[in-house]
Amino acid sequence: MKRILPILIPLSLLVVVFLHGKTQGKLEVATYQQGDLQPTDTQRKVERLVFGILSNYHYRKVPVNDSLSSKIFDAYLKDLDPNKAYFIASDIEEVEKYRYTIDEQLNLGDLTSAFQIYNLYQKRMLERFAYVDKVIKQPMDFNIDEAYQPDREKAAWAKSTAELDDYWRKDVKRQLLDWKIGGKADTTAVRELNDRYKRSAKYMARTRAEDVFQVFMNAYTESIDPHTSYMIPKAAQEFNKDMAQSFEGIGATLRLEGDYVTIQDLVPGGPAFRSKQINPKDRIVGVAQGDDGAFVDVIGWFTDDAVKLIRGPKGTVVRLKILPGSGVTGSPTTEVRIVREKIKLEEQTAKKEILNFKQGASTYKLGLITIPMFYRDFEGARKREADFKSTSADVRKFLNEFKQEGIDGLVIDLRNNGGGSLVEAVELTGLFIPKGPVVQRKQSDGKISQEIDRDPAQVYDGPMAIMINRFSASASEIFAAAIQDYKRGIIVGEQSYGKGTVQSVIDLDNYMANEKDPVGQLKITLEKFYRVNGSSTQHKGVSPDFALPSAFSAEEFGESSQPSALPWDMIPTTAYTPTNTIVAPALAHLQAAFQTRLKTKPDLIKLKQDFERWKKIKEQNSISLNFDKRKKELDEQKKKPDESQAVMDALGGTEETAGDKDKKEKAADKHAKDAYLKETQQILSDWISSGAHKIAKVK
Repeated sequence: MKRILPILIPLSLLVVVFLHGKTQGKLEVATYQQGDLQPTDTQRKVERLVFGILSNYHYRKVPVNDSLSSKIFDAYLKDLDPNKAYFIASDIEEVEKYRYTIDEQLNLGDLTSAFQIYNLYQKRMLERFAYVDKVIKQPMDFNIDEAYQPDREKAAWAKSTAELDDYWRKDVKRQLLDWKIGGKADTTAVRELNDRYKRSAKYMARTRAEDVFQVFMNAYTESIDPHTSYMIPKAAQEFNKDMAQSFEGIGATLRLEGDYVTIQDLVPGGPAFRSKQINPKDRIVGVAQGDDGAFVDVIGWFTDDAVKLIRGPKGTVVRLKILPGSGVTGSPTTEVRIVREKIKLEEQTAKKEILNFKQGASTYKLGLITIPMFYRDFEGARKREADFKSTSADVRKFLNEFKQEGIDGLVIDLRNNGGGSLVEAVELTGLFIPKGPVVQRKQSDGKISQEIDRDPAQVYDGPMAIMINRFSASASEIFAAAIQDYKRGIIVGEQSYGKGTVQSVIDLDNYMANEKDPVGQLKITLEKFYRVNGSSTQHKGVSPDFALPSAFSAEEFGESSQPSALPWDMIPTTAYTPTNTIVAPALAHLQAAFQTRLKTKPDLIKLKQDFERWKKIKEQNSISLNFDKRKKELDEQKKKPDESQAVMDALGGTEETAGDKDKKEKAADKHAKDAYLKETQQILSDWISSGAHKIAKVK
């Protein structure tokens, strides 16, 4: 079951007037057996309330019909059983009767489909645990030549219980085999695995109606839009704690996927991010306290319970046992040691450094500014404090310092920047353009407005390059798109994420005052962003002028990987005047040289090869259950080039650069493997040396 601690995104609070819809009919009377979970009257009311709000105020006006009902049905089954490890084909046939009735039930507060399907799922899960208890006691023959396919997401539903039994037998055997190869005694492995499944059964028994309700409601909301979601009270509490921008832990957002607590997102600059050993999609399978504490197996745990183990006081140590999400099927786990910190998002600030790039007989001094997120002290701004913290203020300071140091060009690194303050995206753009509109906003009623930089001054007017990757999103895309549309600089890297929508949070308690207990919150999409040229940043994101090899496809990561993502579209271009700092002939000249390097430069050729190998490795879905063959598989994995590390090097980082000589040398070493940054410096230096623009000056 999925428990989500939502990704941290900038939200503006909005008061929504709810228009109550009329009841369209009588509720169906559902029958429940002893032990079944049942919806409460409050949950029925919340379902109707959410239905009314989404129908009236969501940006996308989705017809509530059989098509939507079918999408919700499929999404709910996928949320419950993503690997098709519990239901069998006959179960799916049994619940198919609900596929086209959910749309009719939504405004009635009828949760029959949700709870009947879940109760069948719970029954099948308990049957699986009983089977494991039986099969784990049987002797395993690791000399038999058989294989196991762990990923069943694209497979057909098992035709029979016997077929599913075979999958589970192999899954148990695979876990015991890996432990055996790792040196764990057979009796110890059997006991620990048995304990794991008993613990999962215990957690299943703790599931409450509100947990089922949240999963179903999110299957509904996410069928309309991937950024719209319903949060039950305890999930809303966690969300509000994160939005308060201060908590102690490792700096990661977690989500339960199948039986694994999975890394959903990393806080830029946080302990997990800086470790360089943890990535999105990685799975946490064990947690240990301190340097000597024993590992607690968290497979099958709910996310909020795992969070309680992972979070802790500042300065304390937590060790995580990580199963790589991007590695080879059947990869061994790795242990990561992390010192917990007080995570304050406003402290994840921009950093600067000077890079010296040698181009022939010349050496160019390039200023590098790394921006992990768009931050702004709104409280300080409200009080009109002269020195309140913000992205644009810090970058302005850096640019003035660069003036004193005499830089030849500027690189702004927005890789992995998931967004933040819209105000800061606009004000940052204003440091580089004379004045004009930066981004357009369109509401659900069609009204269009612009966010405008009104300051005619340019702090920096020289050559500049913006680095983006697949995980640059939202405010990052607004800034990069504006620089590109104004022809103010060049964009280097990968196509960005493609999140061009705006969300607000609604406290549902405001509309259900008569309920004695909290009822949760609704995060809803209300607007879309558009570039000044009229193109939406939604779905397509920003396409770089210089596209470097990428490890990620649009089908895997980014907005376009979400089936319910709002579409790309256009609105009229707004009036703006390009600076023409970079003109078409100069851009074409730089691109021709870049295309040649893609085919001849060893670093770029190797990077592309590493990515291609990494993609092929990820597609593998077979593990040998023969002792000798499995050991050989694991040994070969250790000998192969670390394609995953090549991916991380390309993603770059926001590691802080310290001031002393030793740490400066370490910082230089940090960039040595960063092929993206090195190529960006090359392109920028080509631009400077071509004479297409005068040597950069800081006003």
